[in-house]
Amino acid sequence: MCRWLAYTGEPLQPSTLILDAQQSLVKQSLNSQLGAETVNGDGFGLGWYPANEAAGGIPALFHSTEPAWNDENLRELAHAIESPLFFSHVRAAAGPPIQQTNCHPFRYQNWMFMHNGFLGDFLTMKRDLVLAVDPSLYPDIKGTTDSEVVFHLALTYGLMDDPIEAMRQAVRKVESVGHGLGVRFPMQGTIAISDGATIWTFRYSSQGRSRSLFHSVEIDTLREMYPEVERLNLFGRRARVVVSEPLNDLPGAFLEVPESTVAILHESGYQYEPFLEAA
Repeated sequence: MCRWLAYTGEPLQPSTLILDAQQSLVKQSLNSQLGAETVNGDGFGLGWYPANEAAGGIPALFHSTEPAWNDENLRELAHAIESPLFFSHVRAAAGPPIQQTNCHPFRYQNWMFMHNGFLGDFLTMKRDLVLAVDPSLYPDIKGTTDSEVVFHLALTYGLMDDPIEAMRQAVRKVESVGHGLGVRFPMQGTIAISDGATIWTFRYSSQGRSRSLFHSVEIDTLREMYPEVERLNLFGRRARVVVSEPLNDLPGAFLEVPESTVAILHESGYQYEPFLEAA
């Protein structure tokens, strides 16, 4: 459906990953090796927390309906910005129209959210799911995607206090509504959420066959494995990235996130937690 990446660590130009990597996100938008679609050209988004603000500040967003490979503004911004935490997403639309309000990542206060996947038979479930969103949050739904509804369900269930439990409740709601309406596999996807300090990434589907998701190994380990690769010197010791598919072909550089798992990125490294059993 889409491809995305999330980075945290020392301030870094997004271009290092989304433009310049061997299998960069922009290259994946043209030729995805592991995605459900080879081409992801229905718009893109970049969201970043400014390097000169304290962790947890308000992220900035740039969205475009242009294909990522064809947008000069993306290249200008990606080289001009330095950020300690950023999201980027390239979209393959699965029904909702190609418009800026449907481009990821989405934002609420200091939180960002992006999704690769879909809600099965979303139009059948949409009314019930939207009505489950807290009325105070409803005006903030700007687009027409299933992803933005999931984000606002998670906010409704307490995302800002407990992201993992809020996502569990949001997914349970999707599955409950879907199964009640005869949708066999309501939830599919990988999700990234951040408050500006920590990144939570989720891999889950009702069918138990989720979209691909990987994270990089620790940079010190990578340098020991590949001392001759000078490009690794671009990254600080806290640099970590979660991606829909690996950004290079170095064996062992990226590890697959297990099915039905939350991978958490923070100052001390990676942490896994179980998420949900497939319904």
